[in-house]
Order: sequence, then C-alpha cells, then structure tokens
Amino acid sequence: MGSIRLMLTVMAWLMGAYVLTSPAMAQTAPPPGNAAPTADNAVLLTVFFKHDQSRPLSELNAQLDKQGFRKAFPPAGVEVVSWYVMMGIGQVVTLRLPASRLREVNRIIEDTAWGPYRTEFYPTYDYKPVGMAEHDKAAAN
Repeated sequence: MGSIRLMLTVMAWLMGAYVLTSPAMAQTAPPPGNAAPTADNAVLLTVFFKHDQSRPLSELNAQLDKQGFRKAFPPAGVEVVSWYVMMGIGQVVTLRLPASRLREVNRIIEDTAWGPYRTEFYPTYDYKPVGMAEHDKAAAN
C-alpha cells in the first residue's frame, strides 16, 4: 500500500513538473496584429518611460539601440497621440490602439525598453464625446 502511494505521489509530482515547464506556460511574443482602432475597440495607453538617472544619457541611448527599441516602438498600425519629454522624469507617450494589441505593445516595451527605462502604464478610453455631450445637455437646460 505504501509503495503504491509513493508511486502515485512521484507520478503526480512529475506530471506537475511537466505542466509547469511545458512550452504552453512560457510567454512568447504575440504575432503582430493588424486590427485598426475603431470607436468600439480603441483604448488609449499612456506609458511613462522613466529614465535611469544613475546612468548617462549616451549610455541609455546605446542600450536602447542595442535592444532595438527605436525600431520596434511604436509598432506599425499603432497611433501615437502624443510623445513628450518630461524633464526630470523621462518620456510620456500616449498611444491609441485596438484593445486586442495591448499585449503586443506590452511585450515590445518589456523586450526593448526595460533597462534604460522603468515603465508605468495607464490604459484609458476616450471620454471626450461623452463628456462634451453631457456638458452641452446641461448647458441647454
């Protein structure tokens, strides 16, 4: 009875180890999407690229070039709404993209921007038409 329990325990452990190390568990880069942002699927994504201020700018730029950041970001088909330098912080970029491409953009940033930058992400949606309609409605009364 004890040997059967031991054998079942070992088999369960081996199956668990296989599942946790299988290729399906690894996060791979998603295939580039070709969906265009539309009114019903678009999100805005504001990304803070905070410079590593312990290193000179020339070193940061060299690492960005080595990692392919400027070639990969922004990906084709993703609209750049704004791209500012925020003194003392780094760069702030707002993108408009279909929600289905959010993972793709995240992976590009992870693969090419991490190191020179620490990043923060703020996904939002365009509220302007709703807000303006509410304002117009209130002003008419």
